[in-house]
Amino acid sequence: MTAPSPPDFPELLRVSARIGCLSFGGPAGQIALMHRELVEERRWVSEDQFLHALNFCRLLPGPEAQQLAIWIGWKLHGVRGGLAAGLLFVIPGALVILALSVLYGFAAHLGWFAALFLGIKAAVLAIVVQAVLRLAGRALATPFRKGVAVASFLALFLFNAPFPLVVIGAGAIGWLVARQRPDLLGLKPTTALVHASPAPWRHSLWSAGLGLLAWVAPMVGVLAVLGKEHVLWRIGLFFSKLAVVTFGGAYAVLAYMAQQAVSAQHWLSASEMADGLGLAETTPGPLIMVTQFVGYLAAFRAPAPFTPLTAGILGALLTTWVTFAPCFLWVFALAPWIERLERAQLLKGALALVTSAVVGVITNLSAWFALQVLFRALHPVTFGPVALNLPVLASFDWRAGLIAIASGWAIIAARKPIIPVLILAAISGCLLILIP
Repeated sequence: MTAPSPPDFPELLRVSARIGCLSFGGPAGQIALMHRELVEERRWVSEDQFLHALNFCRLLPGPEAQQLAIWIGWKLHGVRGGLAAGLLFVIPGALVILALSVLYGFAAHLGWFAALFLGIKAAVLAIVVQAVLRLAGRALATPFRKGVAVASFLALFLFNAPFPLVVIGAGAIGWLVARQRPDLLGLKPTTALVHASPAPWRHSLWSAGLGLLAWVAPMVGVLAVLGKEHVLWRIGLFFSKLAVVTFGGAYAVLAYMAQQAVSAQHWLSASEMADGLGLAETTPGPLIMVTQFVGYLAAFRAPAPFTPLTAGILGALLTTWVTFAPCFLWVFALAPWIERLERAQLLKGALALVTSAVVGVITNLSAWFALQVLFRALHPVTFGPVALNLPVLASFDWRAGLIAIASGWAIIAARKPIIPVLILAAISGCLLILIP
């Protein structure tokens, strides 16, 4: 059987738009959707190409599903194909969550809106726990990697260690261990690669330069017009930094982002941060789109010299740009190196321990999220270097607990689709709030 010919550009646009509109369910569901559409049904890329590209994307910071879409577009139609596939993967979800953010900004104080989000947040708690279980089953293959996951959780939960320090530290340890004791990481030996073509330095440097200029261009405009003290500059700078350390997907950085956005920047409350995660789970596209919600509220609440709505939209757009523009930079600059990166044993070791640390990071997110959802009040306690927010037991919300348990059974045990569970949880929140 002969392989089908590559699609023309209009066909790539049509299928990419379809994937962007249907990409619910987080990275696992999005990658499965792309595999079905592009490998099984249309055979535009082979199984081996798809898996190699997926492994390559997991080496990069940022949402792996979107980077995989960019790579497939690049493979089929070069840079314009990568731009089209990557943008269409993000734009549908970005438009939906922008509309929901606008609604939230104006209606969050209404009783029915709060009841709706009570159920959604409780269901999202179950989704985050499912993410921990899935990643742990895949990433913690050896006792050493399990130990790194536990240490990462304790560093974050007990000592409030900075997320970038935990991730970079794990990567550095993985690099060293892969050199001396790769068996501790469960790494398989790699075969030497005979390079038939010269290293594509020129292409990578050209792509990186153009990508960097595109990435920083809006920030230069904000700096020139509004200055360093304006909230838009602080939004752009914060999420630009975040884009560089987002190894392990959106769940890995959400706790760090929440800590900074809530406690350091005071852009929104912890409960509102939890609401944003619930919004992101109900929309297509990468879960990291929750950053747009944070950027919208931050600018909406400090709008001068704009109106609140205008400032919020500008904040959301700037956040989306600095979050996703780097994805195109990484893929276009590094895609020609995919075979070499696949055989880089030390890089694999670094990534293995970063992924292990991410299990601890997401477990910390689960604990933070559970406290925010299940209890109305927390009490800060310190024991030397240990700083904890302990729940006030009398503030336990039985409604959220009941919905969380039911959603956990449906998603983890019964393996029901996420979107119907979220809808039922939202309806349950509205009904249970009527019970005194």
